[in-house]
Amino acid sequence: MLWKKDTLFLSTPLAVSNPPLSWDLPNPGAFLFLTGGERTMPTAILVDGGYFIKRFRKIEPGNAYNGARAADCLHRWAVSHLSGKGKGRRRDLYRIFFYDCPPLSKKMHNPISGQSIDFSKTQEAIFRKKLHQELLGKRKVAVRLGHLSDDAQWTIKAHKIKDLLKSRIALEDLCADDVRVDVRQKGVDMRIGVDVTSLTLKGQVDQIVLMAGDADFVPAAKIARREGIDFVLDPMWQSIPAGLHEHIDGLRTTCPKPESRASQ
Repeated sequence: MLWKKDTLFLSTPLAVSNPPLSWDLPNPGAFLFLTGGERTMPTAILVDGGYFIKRFRKIEPGNAYNGARAADCLHRWAVSHLSGKGKGRRRDLYRIFFYDCPPLSKKMHNPISGQSIDFSKTQEAIFRKKLHQELLGKRKVAVRLGHLSDDAQWTIKAHKIKDLLKSRIALEDLCADDVRVDVRQKGVDMRIGVDVTSLTLKGQVDQIVLMAGDADFVPAAKIARREGIDFVLDPMWQSIPAGLHEHIDGLRTTCPKPESRASQ
C-alpha cells in the first residue's frame, strides 16, 4: 500500500471504511476513487466559436449557413474526443464550452452604393443566432458570449487592396461588393483563459481539449500543464506553427478532413 498526494495506489481493489489517521491526507475534502489504483476525472472541451465556424465551412461548404447542422457537428466532433483511439475506457464529459459573440445587428450604409443594410437580417446573423440557440438546447453545453467592438468600420476586401497597390484597378473601379464591415470580437479569448485557469486550479478536470488554431491560448495552457492537466489541441486539420507543439500534450482532430480544392 502506497500513499502519494491524494491518490491511494493498491495492488488489488480494497474497500476502506475508516482510514488510519497516520495517512495524513493532504486534502481531506478531496474525493478518492478506489478503482485498483486509478483516479478518474472528466474532460472539459473548449471551442473557439469563430475558428470552428471557419473550419466547419471548409469541411461542409454546402451547409455553410445551416446553424442546426453546425451545432450537431460541433457536439458530435467534440464528444468524439472522449473515446480514445484504442479500446480504452471512454472518458467522462465535464462540459463543452462554446465561445463566440452575438452577430452584428446594427444598420449601416454601404460607402460605395450608399444602400442601407440591416445586418440583423443578414444570412450570417441568422446563422449565428440559430447556432447559439441549438447549442443551448444540447446537454452539457455552455455558451459563453463576448461582445463586438463598437467601432465597426467598412474596409476594402484584402484581394482588392492587393489589386489597388499593384495598380491593377483604381478606386473608381470599386463596387459595393468590394467592401465589408470589419467587426472585432471582444472578451472571447479572455473567457477561454479564465475558464482554463478556473477548471485547472479548482481540480474539476484532468484533461482539457481545445478546438482552436492560434497561439492566444498559450498562457492558459502553460498554467494547466504546470498543474498536471493533459492539454490536447484540436486544430480541425489546420496546420499549426511548429512552436505551438511545445505548449500542448497532444494533437488530435476528430472531424472529417476537408476536401482539397483539386478534388472539388
